[in-house]
Amino acid sequence: MINESTPDLPDGPADSLPPAAQAELTGTAWEELPHFCTGRHDVPDTPNILGAVLTADPAHRVRAVGDLYRLLLHQARVFPATAPAALVLARLLDDPRTLAEGRWERRAGRRPLRAELLNWLASFADIARLDVEDGVGAARDLAAARAARPVLHDCIADFCDADDPLVREAALAATALLLADPCLVSSVPRYAPAVRAVLAVSADSYYRWIARERLAAWGESVTGLVAAEEEHRAALDRAHALADDPFGEGQEQAIRWLEAQPEDTAAPKQRARRHEDPPAPTHAAPPEPAPEPPVPAPGSEAGYQGPWRIARQEERAEWTFTPYVGVGPLHFGMTLEEITHALSEGPAVSSYFAHGDGQQLNYVDFAEIGIRALFEEGRLGCVAVNALTGPQVRLEAAPLTGCAPSQVEDWLVHRTTLQSGSLTYSPAADPVFVDLGLAIRSQRPGDIVLTRPLFLLHDWLDLWHSLPSEEWNYA
Repeated sequence: MINESTPDLPDGPADSLPPAAQAELTGTAWEELPHFCTGRHDVPDTPNILGAVLTADPAHRVRAVGDLYRLLLHQARVFPATAPAALVLARLLDDPRTLAEGRWERRAGRRPLRAELLNWLASFADIARLDVEDGVGAARDLAAARAARPVLHDCIADFCDADDPLVREAALAATALLLADPCLVSSVPRYAPAVRAVLAVSADSYYRWIARERLAAWGESVTGLVAAEEEHRAALDRAHALADDPFGEGQEQAIRWLEAQPEDTAAPKQRARRHEDPPAPTHAAPPEPAPEPPVPAPGSEAGYQGPWRIARQEERAEWTFTPYVGVGPLHFGMTLEEITHALSEGPAVSSYFAHGDGQQLNYVDFAEIGIRALFEEGRLGCVAVNALTGPQVRLEAAPLTGCAPSQVEDWLVHRTTLQSGSLTYSPAADPVFVDLGLAIRSQRPGDIVLTRPLFLLHDWLDLWHSLPSEEWNYA
């Protein structure tokens, strides 16, 4: 059995922070300010996350930035630790170590750490404009976020003229959103020209949305910007349709045109931002009573040790999961070494693939606990649970592992508020629940089929393109 309690983690290099950030960090009572998942899934506390942002290890930096999103802005909400963390991050921006480049979880391409921290602050400022009724957090936490805006503006302002275009765009995006604060309205004329000249023509669709939304709020005309955006989307749609049609004329030309377009670096959820209100959710619940929760298959008879042996419930570890944060003692973004430590088990099978002149870790099987950990650039991005021997992962006390696939799918669909794109299916008809970061695949022991749940980060939701062939062929 796995103990889900958080082990002692080494402190991040908080003593190496710039003096202003260090003073902000040490002067905050973090023990009274939890983030979304404090004390669960082996996730670090907020001071450790902030301390790791400037660590020399690139993998730890990437994980720390991912934790800022997953734990402090989880599902576009603020928490008690969010505003104090934003004040610390703002005081890291002028540190030379933020010039280090990397690939970050939320956006395509490489960019300096400074630009990605500014992007996080832009997301923070975007949420701070909303109201409690929008479901963005408790009133006290939202008030703290709004109170931090003038200080954040002062820390970010100089970067709006940065030489690096990625830093400049991110700083302008954050600033434009911070100017929603009544205390900063007088600064709008200073930034409006740059918002129009820089953000409105960015390759990043989220930045373009910010430009249109903010300029309109400031009373400026955005008719031309809206028309240009609609024309751009229509051109992309036409090109994609031609590129996907092997029998139509113009396929090669469309493919070349698409390849020549600058990459949209917005986070997947942000690419869909629009002026219009989101569609009203539709509930998938049928008129008949809700289906019974799924029931796990009974284990194999005592003494049976064949290849299709199914573990009995008392033999399985009991895990829970938090969407896009972690499952059991595992936390997305972990390295193999950290996973091995959390499970107290070494890998039974390790798979690598060629990458440049070297190799990258593909997946690792842990036979004793019964999971497969799948990696992207050396960090945990997906956990597949073995239907026969893996831990029993529960959602609202209902089992997800080793059950009849139709029962699990029916129960999940009924309990889920479905919106456009919130439920998709893989080419193998595996349901993927986007809001949960959960896919239900099947595994066959003998003549029956049982659920093999997959817990995923956003980049893994497209199962066909993200899962290795060994996972598709797993039986």
